[in-house]
Amino acid sequence: MTEPSLIDTAADEAVVLTSELLRIDSTNTGDPETLVGEREAAEYVAEKLTEVGYEIEYVESGGRNRHNVITRLAGADPSRGALLVHGHLDVVPADAAEWSVHPFSGAIQDDYVWGRGAVDMKDMVGMTLALARHYKRNGIVPPRDLIFAFVADEEAGGKYGAQWLVDHRPDLFEGATEAISEVGGFSITLKDNVRAYLIETAEKGIRWMKLRVRGTAGHGSMIHRDNAVTKLAEAVARLGNHRFPLVMSPSVREFLDGVTEITGWDFPDDDIEGAVAKLGNISRMIGATLRDTANPTMLTAGYKSNVIPSVAEAAVDCRILPGRIEAFNRELDEILGPDIEKEWMELPPVETTFDGALVDAMTAAVLAEDPGARTLPYMLSGGTDAKAFQQLGIRNFGFAPLQLPADLDFSALFHGVDERVPVEALKFGTRVLDRFLRAS
Repeated sequence: MTEPSLIDTAADEAVVLTSELLRIDSTNTGDPETLVGEREAAEYVAEKLTEVGYEIEYVESGGRNRHNVITRLAGADPSRGALLVHGHLDVVPADAAEWSVHPFSGAIQDDYVWGRGAVDMKDMVGMTLALARHYKRNGIVPPRDLIFAFVADEEAGGKYGAQWLVDHRPDLFEGATEAISEVGGFSITLKDNVRAYLIETAEKGIRWMKLRVRGTAGHGSMIHRDNAVTKLAEAVARLGNHRFPLVMSPSVREFLDGVTEITGWDFPDDDIEGAVAKLGNISRMIGATLRDTANPTMLTAGYKSNVIPSVAEAAVDCRILPGRIEAFNRELDEILGPDIEKEWMELPPVETTFDGALVDAMTAAVLAEDPGARTLPYMLSGGTDAKAFQQLGIRNFGFAPLQLPADLDFSALFHGVDERVPVEALKFGTRVLDRFLRAS
């Protein structure tokens, strides 16, 4: 029997590490009173790194159980800019009653690794950790410095993770010029079983907004012309039903042009959304990058059914295309009117071009493992810690490679029930990342 290669051993370990990480509950509710936090996951990562000889920075960022782990592997050419490989340790909540397996079981069954965070993003953390250990154990020196960062709080905007580190410990990322992280590098299967691997080059801006309306309090049995709940409900309905204009960003156009080249499908400007529907499961993600969105998510008002409250509030999740902030604000004011108070937390859009040596290295690494495939840029409708790291002048890409079954609705697994990642996809991704990191 042939002995497994060193990289095959690392790929096998990536599966084990991912499973073990998924057993650690690192739920981030965004509420300091109810979150679990990343401490146990950070301690696990720190132990796995120090075990093979890394010196680490274990950074507590102020909140309860909010911890980050950063280390650096010296490269052959210290004069080159470092490559940052980052991943977040927190996950969104999961209701075990809705799942086929327990969300914190880390179960390996039916050729998948199951658990909350399997694709968002403990899969990438597991692959990254396996390769960091592989390089240290075997004395492998990459072409340039690699900075491995395992951070907290991405699911709530990075206040105790990437953004905190950028604000308070930028020294940990000294010399970093480029970065890779989540929600890119995964495959979609197009016409004639040709796979395209989507590399994230852009992502929409985030605005988590609170709307507030004030009215006159009173008894619920009387006539009221100044009801805060009524005014808020009307404003939220107008906003939720509004369709922002279609805008074709460069990364979206380049993606669609690439799909046309592969499949021959047309994406005419006068029916772009109808044409995007041809993309199947991925159409939800791509469709959300054609225009800004503002989705109401929570309503809060009152304390008793027969008391008209003086204040009513709503939460709205806004996602804004690059270059659209000013126009979005104008539309928002027109829709809501002058009586609605607004406050928000905002994270900027991210956008770079699909070119250069790093992109070439990504493409070469993918093709070495999947000849005949294609790589295409795309825009993420959500957000990642790239929003923080771009403030340090770092060029960001989403590249967590996975070769996926054609019938897997991958985008639905993010924050979804029965989140899982194929075992073979993890092994494939580890091999691709290894080729990429040793060539970049």
